[in-house]
Amino acid sequence: MKILIVTDAWYPQVNGVVRTLETVRGELGEMGHDVHVISPDQFKTIPCPTYPEIRLALFAKRKMAKMIKALHPVAIHISTEGPLGQAARAYCLKQGLPFSTAYHTRFPEYIHARWRLPLSISYRGMRKFHSKSQSVMVATESLREELSDWGFDNLHIWSRGVDLDLFRPRPDASFGDFPKPHWLFVGRVAVEKNIGHFLDLDLPGTKFVVGDGPQMADLRQKHPNAQFLGKKVGEDLANAFASADVFVFPSKTDTFGLVILEALASGTPVAVFPVQGPADIVRGTKAGAIDADLGKAAMAALDLKPEDARALAEQYSWQNSASQFLHNLAPFSGGFDGVEAIRISVDDAARATASLTADADNTTTIGDQPLAQPAQ
Repeated sequence: MKILIVTDAWYPQVNGVVRTLETVRGELGEMGHDVHVISPDQFKTIPCPTYPEIRLALFAKRKMAKMIKALHPVAIHISTEGPLGQAARAYCLKQGLPFSTAYHTRFPEYIHARWRLPLSISYRGMRKFHSKSQSVMVATESLREELSDWGFDNLHIWSRGVDLDLFRPRPDASFGDFPKPHWLFVGRVAVEKNIGHFLDLDLPGTKFVVGDGPQMADLRQKHPNAQFLGKKVGEDLANAFASADVFVFPSKTDTFGLVILEALASGTPVAVFPVQGPADIVRGTKAGAIDADLGKAAMAALDLKPEDARALAEQYSWQNSASQFLHNLAPFSGGFDGVEAIRISVDDAARATASLTADADNTTTIGDQPLAQPAQ
């Protein structure tokens, strides 16, 4: 099945959304699906105000229409609410094409943290964006319940996974001779991550921060005893996770927290606030501590066992995540060249795509004809 993912979050950004989309794309490819991504690197861009590392696409609407028409996807997933997401949504509505979306980021809370805009105003905008989606994907049951309370419809669970080969316990991993215990945070160094709260905690030992972002200079100045290690990826990132005694996650705005799974897979217990997303991962387990006093949670996590952290992470599979994503899609028949789009099942879409694949190299091509309508 030819699947199109439209996202404003893509490389060179390194965050949970990008890693999730890239990993799920790979898993879907292994299943035999043909997945395309429309991302900011294919457009002229400008830096996002207050966050220049994020690039915002310019003049997206016209080019988006041409790109979607050229690809002829069977299913369209709009991952983000930025300029590309808005352009793809507008095209789908104009053409009468069904589409799915995802609620990756708590933008209302982020905006409130930066500019104090009332949550009700931001949620009204988010609700409008997702209101026409056939399937709004969310990471946890508690987030589904919360968004339902805000008036969102068509909410479906799309959980996450973790690379258990890369992120694993490493007995020789170490941050060196800094005083122990070693406390770690990994993520964007930005105000919405609440890193200052972590660094203000009265904890023994040494605090480490891995990541980069607009708050870096300010936090370095205010917390000279903390160790800021910059952005890390791959083996370097995995070693950092395995080097810590406890992973402390101070964010109250994340919808999930992929880094929590990566810490757990590395055998590092976690400390989190009792908030939707992070707390959902470790609640009722021996892998993490939850407390409204994050310092108490951190000290409690220090007594937890690495093997319990690893065991919890092993319950999360990227293959399962990709399967959930696939079955939450809204595939359709037709919808191009003036043909009416008709919603069909994932299985019907896959069979129709396969029947139209005639190339010797087994590439998926839809061509100029609409997919066959499902039998009634």
